Amino acid sequence: MTANRRFLLARRPRGEPAAEDFALVETAVPAAPPGGILVRNHYASLDPAQRGWMDDAPSYMPPIPLGDAVRATTVGVVHASDNPEFRVGQWVMGLNALEDYSVAMPGGFTMAIDVAAVASPSNYLSALGAVGLTAYFGLLEVAQPREGETLLVSGAAGAVGSAVGQLGKIAGCRVVGIAGGAEKCRRLIEDYGFDAAVDYKGKDHAALVAAIAEAAPDGADIVFENVGGPVLEAEVFNLALHARIVLCGLISEYNAPEKLGLRNLWQVLTRRATVHGFLIADYAHRFAEGGAQMAQWLAEGRLRADEDVQEGLENAYAAFMRLFSGANTGKLVLRIA
Repeated sequence: MTANRRFLLARRPRGEPAAEDFALVETAVPAAPPGGILVRNHYASLDPAQRGWMDDAPSYMPPIPLGDAVRATTVGVVHASDNPEFRVGQWVMGLNALEDYSVAMPGGFTMAIDVAAVASPSNYLSALGAVGLTAYFGLLEVAQPREGETLLVSGAAGAVGSAVGQLGKIAGCRVVGIAGGAEKCRRLIEDYGFDAAVDYKGKDHAALVAAIAEAAPDGADIVFENVGGPVLEAEVFNLALHARIVLCGLISEYNAPEKLGLRNLWQVLTRRATVHGFLIADYAHRFAEGGAQMAQWLAEGRLRADEDVQEGLENAYAAFMRLFSGANTGKLVLRIA
């Protein structure tokens, strides 16, 4: 290619992102910087976290600068290199952007990957990438599940939630998932092996509390939280004594001008529960370890990882919005090349 297409953040979204918040432009293909590499991106991960990075607000990562390409984890091929550790033609994964070519400096999240070991290079954005490793470390290291415990997962049909539930079964837990719609609840049980599924759609607070109680009559020992808002409010009324809440995501609130937060903290107090804020970046130094174990479970057929691959950088906005409509049917990935 003679041009570098870039999907830019043109203005900061207010509430739900609009198409006018972004711009697709063409620039010259950059050169590899001294000591760095130029990556031809083939696949990019689309994640709820990107919505938070678009706001000019304090967070665990700096906001995406206006006029810059939207930050994203990508897998691609080294197109040019000024670093002896990376050769032209080598597959790599890194935190780059929604663009054809990204300049990258080795270190941090940039690493070589073995695409011969997987069915598709995109697997490094799902089961063997941040999604799978979020489930792996968030559940097994932070929550530390014990056999016979009840694990309650919100956003359970999503990429992280479905992996968490399957890992919970491997750990010997009874797993209950919360998802939106009958089809997603069917998938939880038939495709991912959950023991029970709760459909949150069409339920007010009291009805959702009751539905969770029916599915988890002894309460939840572990809550793996991906949704927040009314779902989290219903969950805290169904905690077992000394429950552990792993706060991984709050997707229901990302587009809200005012964040709801967690009310009913009294329930957390009375059940002597703990709430642990979790970010996968804290485990970057152990990605190889977690990835090897996830790859083994995939090969053994004990873990299923579905991907929803959307085509074309020109469709980045429409693809990204699938996250918030619930249209995606697996880890959402954008094929760029």
